[in-house]
Amino acid sequence: MNKRPGLRKRLALELFRSIRKNRAKIHELRTLFWECTLRCNASCLHCGSDCHVSSAHPDMPVEDFLKVIDEITPHVDPHKVMITFTGGEALVRKDIEACGRELNKREYPWGIVSNGLLLNRTRLDSLLAAGMHSITISLDGFEEAHNWLRGNRRSFEGAVNAIAMLAEEKEIVWDVVTCVNQKNFKDLMLFKDFLIELGVKNWRIFTIFPVGRAAETPELQINDTQFTWILKFIRHCRAKGKIHASFACEGFLGNYEGEVRDQIFHCNAGISTASVLIDGSISGCPSIRANFHQGNIYKDSFVDVWNNGFKEYRNREWARKGQCADCDMFRYCEGSGMHLHDDSGDLITCHYRRIEN
Repeated sequence: MNKRPGLRKRLALELFRSIRKNRAKIHELRTLFWECTLRCNASCLHCGSDCHVSSAHPDMPVEDFLKVIDEITPHVDPHKVMITFTGGEALVRKDIEACGRELNKREYPWGIVSNGLLLNRTRLDSLLAAGMHSITISLDGFEEAHNWLRGNRRSFEGAVNAIAMLAEEKEIVWDVVTCVNQKNFKDLMLFKDFLIELGVKNWRIFTIFPVGRAAETPELQINDTQFTWILKFIRHCRAKGKIHASFACEGFLGNYEGEVRDQIFHCNAGISTASVLIDGSISGCPSIRANFHQGNIYKDSFVDVWNNGFKEYRNREWARKGQCADCDMFRYCEGSGMHLHDDSGDLITCHYRRIEN
């Protein structure tokens, strides 16, 4: 399959390009991440935050985050803004439910991203009673591969048990995320069957970009041939219909656009997605470098920052440099995801260039 989009695909890309530009102009907030803690009960090899070291930073008080929620409420439709708790491991906080109940009172849907280690029956019931709408569980292959990546010998068992519980729930949206690496790549076909047997309906597949701890472990990176195979694998899974597999939201994928994800590629950071980080920093998504932060809730108005900041996010012409300078796909890609740019603004990795014809 030629990676360059054909005429029909380019027409779709052009249409979505105009939609994206309009979304950037309107910048309607739809997703707000709260990095509620850097504490974690795992020690993941690919952690962008390096939480094992950074956990000395205290958790942000719930009251401080709720001030942001109360500030934005007059300017948004709460039913259309998803609040997602991230970490660290969000469930190490004992007051997640208390915050969830407050969000529920304000009519915001909310969810968490978790490694599943602390999600027993009692905790799940508590979260559901507090109004949790969604949850994502990380499971990165079979036991050996998953525990290696997560740095906890109980991690696989905890994640599988969490997934088994969620498979019995009818009133919550949930999915499983897998980070593909050299340890789990060879087992992806069998692992897919394992997930189907567990009752997983929605599966998101990520590759690992070399920042944080991930930059120090070569086994976390897959080669271009493997990357191309993953795209074909996802397309195959979607065609079969037994599990809804999707590639991560990062990276323009050329002729694979519209075939391995539900939408054409677009980086929502700073356009419809924002984050409040552990120190109060206001950013697009939690993985973006600090030099792209736009302010801080402890000294700035979130609404003012959202309405008047994020200029680098909404006009990406600055990214037309380096390997992007003369690329004829830039009009569709706009320099890929914001989190894939280093401190100088240079692109760390290009997904389109990795695809083999």
